Amino acid sequence: MSTVEDWLVGAVDVHYPADGGARAALVLAADPTFAPIVGERVAWLDTVAAYQPGRFYTRELPAIQAVLAGAPSLRLLVVDGYCDLDPVGRPGLGRHVHEATGIPVIGVAKTSFHTASHAVSVRRGAATRPLFVTACGLPIDEAARLVTSMAGPYRLPDALRRVDALARGHVAPAV
Repeated sequence: MSTVEDWLVGAVDVHYPADGGARAALVLAADPTFAPIVGERVAWLDTVAAYQPGRFYTRELPAIQAVLAGAPSLRLLVVDGYCDLDPVGRPGLGRHVHEATGIPVIGVAKTSFHTASHAVSVRRGAATRPLFVTACGLPIDEAARLVTSMAGPYRLPDALRRVDALARGHVAPAV
């Protein structure tokens, strides 16, 4: 019989307050629907790299690594953004996270990126605007199916809404 730790999945997000630094958040669940969330973590970085177009990962990756440090092993991680920025594999944040951690990553973007023609459009709930799904370490059709099945009635799954609120400091970790 497997334990909950055998099936942990996570969703991560990072926020950059106007006065500097970064707050990274992670929500954990026992299955990819993220129902229910079984753990939450937040990490603070006093300093972060400046934003550089095309090199966003240099700013975001250290914060993600900080919030993952000491967390249980994950079988899947969902990030806010793209895994690959084009069909030939120009790496986006998700690809860099996958390469740094070895964890399969699903990228969920809220806006279309002009070169990401390979992203799968996923519509959830009554939303007319899609989410754009990419993947590293698992098939794209499986990633799209998992995003479609994530808990919550809205366009953005509940776990992604929660991790965003944690990263922004709107709520404190509850579990």
